[in-house]
Amino acid sequence: MKISQLAEILDARIINLPDDGIEVEGGYCGDFLSFVMQRAPENAAWFTVMTNINVAAVASLTGVAVIVVCENCKCDDVLVNRAKQQDIAILETPYDIFTAVKEYLK
Repeated sequence: MKISQLAEILDARIINLPDDGIEVEGGYCGDFLSFVMQRAPENAAWFTVMTNINVAAVASLTGVAVIVVCENCKCDDVLVNRAKQQDIAILETPYDIFTAVKEYLK
């Protein structure tokens, strides 16, 4: 599934979308960044409520396709700027993580 399709499914706001050609494959839910670094699969959708600059570093290290920020959490400007510099896709959804994943898997 393309990131723009995921955004539509999740009623998400696109914060950064450098390449909609990437296929999202699978997912990972987590906020404990060291766990995410060890376990998030490449090209996955990473569902989180974290919104600081460290999220960009973890996304870059893991190669996730998109960061999905849940529960109406808002990315800070520092994260958005870093995501733009590093071509990291970010969505913001009003859904809680459980609901977001359920919608993604339908």
